[in-house]
Amino acid sequence: MTESIAEFAAFAESLVDASGKIILGYWRQDLEVIDKADESPVTIADREAEAGIRALIEARYPDHGIAGEEFGRVRMDAEYIWSLDPVDGTKAFISGSPLFGTLVALLRNGAPVLGVVDIPATGERWIGGEGLATTLKGKPVKTRTGRRLSEATSGSTSPLMFTGEDMERVARVHDRIKLPIYGGDCYLHGMLALGSIDLVIEAQLSDYDYLAPTAMIQAAGGIVTGWQGEPLGIETTDRIVAAGDPKLHAEVIRLLNQA
Repeated sequence: MTESIAEFAAFAESLVDASGKIILGYWRQDLEVIDKADESPVTIADREAEAGIRALIEARYPDHGIAGEEFGRVRMDAEYIWSLDPVDGTKAFISGSPLFGTLVALLRNGAPVLGVVDIPATGERWIGGEGLATTLKGKPVKTRTGRRLSEATSGSTSPLMFTGEDMERVARVHDRIKLPIYGGDCYLHGMLALGSIDLVIEAQLSDYDYLAPTAMIQAAGGIVTGWQGEPLGIETTDRIVAAGDPKLHAEVIRLLNQA
């Protein structure tokens, strides 16, 4: 019998429990930082954490696919695929900031149905999915709704992720909102699910950066798509918009694509 989302969620929590112990053992230590081909940094913490998660998945669900940031993809034709980002916010991690996280998503037939955003250094963990209300430390959370665009707060990891035409497109949104903020990586998605901010707009991402937040935010009442409003899956896009209120999301999509 196929396991329920709740049972998969319990397993996903065991994954981030295990990876968190590995990651915190290296946090604020003197680490070698390796620059990957795309010039993004990686450490032994990223690689050991993902290796540990993958081993647990292989032991429990050997027929499931795995798509990880550090060690690639296997069984991508499987009904269920686990998407893994062992340390989202590696730059924050190597700088000693606590605002890095581990992202674990489960996809069924290509669509994210479960998402975990775990922040090891603060002990905060958001988890939610299809038929499973999003919780933070076991307590249900909901996105904020009913705000006008002029009242909204929008978060992005860095202004440097917006270049060329993308910069102009995001500026159209920022010109109409109350407050744009920067920094936080995946923590921004937790803030959105908690109702602390209203929007997250990002670019230059990979699918493992947004699949877990997508499932988690949707279970909290929000919506996450690409900049064209398209649904998200493996290799869908590198630009995403997350909103706590679907009406606000529609306004932002219109502004991003305004001729």
